Amino acid sequence: MCFNTEPLDQVCVHTVTNNNITNKSNYRNFEYGVLQDRVLNTYRLMHTYQTVEFVKRKISRWVPCLQAEMTVMEALQALDHLVDESDPDVDFPNSFHAYQTAEGIRSVHRSLDWLHLVGLLHDIGKILSIWGEPQWCVVGDTYPVGCRFQESIVYRNNTFADNPDLKDARYSSLCGIYEPNCGLEKVMMSWGHDEYLYNVLKTNGCKLPEEGLYMIRYHSFYPWHTKGDYMHLCNHKDLNMLQWVKEFNKFDLYTKNEDLPDIKKLQPYYQQLIDKYCPGKLRW
Repeated sequence: MCFNTEPLDQVCVHTVTNNNITNKSNYRNFEYGVLQDRVLNTYRLMHTYQTVEFVKRKISRWVPCLQAEMTVMEALQALDHLVDESDPDVDFPNSFHAYQTAEGIRSVHRSLDWLHLVGLLHDIGKILSIWGEPQWCVVGDTYPVGCRFQESIVYRNNTFADNPDLKDARYSSLCGIYEPNCGLEKVMMSWGHDEYLYNVLKTNGCKLPEEGLYMIRYHSFYPWHTKGDYMHLCNHKDLNMLQWVKEFNKFDLYTKNEDLPDIKKLQPYYQQLIDKYCPGKLRW
């Protein structure tokens, strides 16, 4: 399958501009707001219990994709019942955010239909919460485990005190158990919906380009793509892919608003993309 994945500076890129964002400073406010107690509690649990051993157990449990068989649209519709407890920006079901992201991308990158689909399905891995996983190991920002927790992690200074890996000498150095510039593919991330969905799509042979799979796998890695941290673990591939993750993030973040899309009206367009790139029932 041939993809239009030219470098972003060669594609007609307008990106999300200040003209259609009310105020960027209103997004990702982790200091105050009506949802702060819920958000802080989610991250406190995440930063207490997400350890190297915990992540290994979740990889063993979920990466084989033996939970269910369903279509992408069925999985997306399950998110009608999920509100992300780590998100300080919105308090509505995640399925609306999926269409907001996808439509934002579609309005700018009109020729990249695979990227429209990435926008739609990037959070579908949150279905893990529908299947009983607590949200603190499904949603929220991701970060490497097995090495020093960096200051760029949200709530870094007041939520990690009870994490046993903090006291493990193997994980206390800058690189920890990893080699410098080993590449993010060799790094264990805190467990969540990004890594899960990436593995679902790979297991099922979905036909998205590598750039799309990369966006899905690392879109919640804010300490890296937004704060510029963890570059010491990156290889050339990671640095080349970073431009795509950054571009995707603009839509993932800045399309969130209370003007909810008409999902039934949009479904036919996105169903044809699902049929093109991720057809039929998938193993989850």
